[in-house]
Amino acid sequence: MNADTTGQHAGTHGHHAGPHVVVAGGGIAGLAAAHRLALAGHRVTLLEADARLGGKLLAGEIAGAPVDLGAESLLARRPEAVALARAVGLGDRLQAPATTTASVWSRGELVPMPKGHVMGVPGDPAAVERLLSAEGVRRIGGDLELPPTEIGDDIAIGAYVAARMGHEVVDRLVEPLLGGVYAGDAHRISMKAAVPALFEAARVHPTLTAAVHAVQRAGAATPADAAGAATGLGGSVFLGIRGGIGTLPGAVADAILAAGGEIHTGTPVTALVRTGADGWQVVTRDRTFDADAVVLATPAGIAARLLGGHAPGAAAELDAVDYASMALVTLAFRRSDMPALDGTDLPALPGSGFLVPPVDGHTIKASTFSAQKWQWVADAAPDLFVLRTSVGRQGEEEQVHREDADLVAASLKDLAAATGLAARPVASTVTRWTGGLPQYPVGHLARVARVREAVAGLPGLRLAGAAYDGVGIPACIASAQRAADEIIATSKTADPGAGHSL
Repeated sequence: MNADTTGQHAGTHGHHAGPHVVVAGGGIAGLAAAHRLALAGHRVTLLEADARLGGKLLAGEIAGAPVDLGAESLLARRPEAVALARAVGLGDRLQAPATTTASVWSRGELVPMPKGHVMGVPGDPAAVERLLSAEGVRRIGGDLELPPTEIGDDIAIGAYVAARMGHEVVDRLVEPLLGGVYAGDAHRISMKAAVPALFEAARVHPTLTAAVHAVQRAGAATPADAAGAATGLGGSVFLGIRGGIGTLPGAVADAILAAGGEIHTGTPVTALVRTGADGWQVVTRDRTFDADAVVLATPAGIAARLLGGHAPGAAAELDAVDYASMALVTLAFRRSDMPALDGTDLPALPGSGFLVPPVDGHTIKASTFSAQKWQWVADAAPDLFVLRTSVGRQGEEEQVHREDADLVAASLKDLAAATGLAARPVASTVTRWTGGLPQYPVGHLARVARVREAVAGLPGLRLAGAAYDGVGIPACIASAQRAADEIIATSKTADPGAGHSL
């Protein structure tokens, strides 16, 4: 099934005798939940409000070249996304990046990304000497002279690191790395939610430096490269899919249909109605579905609206989850117009791309050189060089909603300043993700726990998606599998002989 196909789709393998579960939401979380449930012997109906499946996973093209217009990589050190890709027949298309060398565009210079840090927090001041001022490097060492910081139940990572090692570390390293992941503000992002290993280490070690070293030692037994190697695709921490991560939703949808499930796109859920002690009616504009169980794999605000009459406390908590918007600007250049690799005319574009500290005031927050990072992009269009930039953070809605031409021009201006790139693109496309990334402020995990506790009192209803356990693809899949497994465990008539492959 093509992920952007509109309409109704029913599996051809007959209906399961097991309980009927309706999954609301056809992003990767909803798809993963439906897949898990269908393989466990449940009758599954997936409802997606949009005309296509996949959410922020979107395969597209530019100048005839296939590209990802949404998420472009999977974190390989977590197993969920790689396992799902393999389970739906994409194992032979998993591909490690051709290069993982990245830079930081800081104070007008592209500086190689330092090594030996934990999400931008250095364990050795010498490792960041090229990126920070002499005073900034000296300030890192001051961490060893400070008394222990009382962290409590949670703390903002930006505030904590700035207090221990200085604002420059946050501005030049933590913000572009962690702030880029969430399109948010490191001074508001929960350390407990975003960097849990560092949070736990910081609670028991007297200095941040010691906590970083503890995290690094703990990872030495199963380093990132070893985690990547476990995929059988070399030592990469990240993986792509030949043809794009955006091809994953369609493959999962095909597997759901093959297992007898139904998928309806263009079908928003408008209400949930309790029936009896533990049944549900899922109401859409055109029909009502009777269900034994429901998975809400929607953005937090939609889940809040649907839960309002059933769990008002949970609904209020979910309604308070803030979202950031961003835009991706994808550009295609003729390779013959690009800087020469030998550097004779213009400097070659280095590695896989670069991050941008917001403190420098540029429009873009990062650029990925897709044609250098992903071999499948280069192979599909050998005469083109495809790259993309990202724009927008929490509180920068005005940036995201600028005209396409303005965002392209701003991206080209920043690219020229950062790399010397003077070529003009032969094609461009702007993809906006309005309200695309949930924010994880201090206390977010406690909020999620309260929501889940409230929802646990509603038989046969569970939640999944980016608002709960992480914004990355593996985390979304993990939340979906947790929701599905809890429904499977409490089902009275599920097929005991059925199982799942993940």
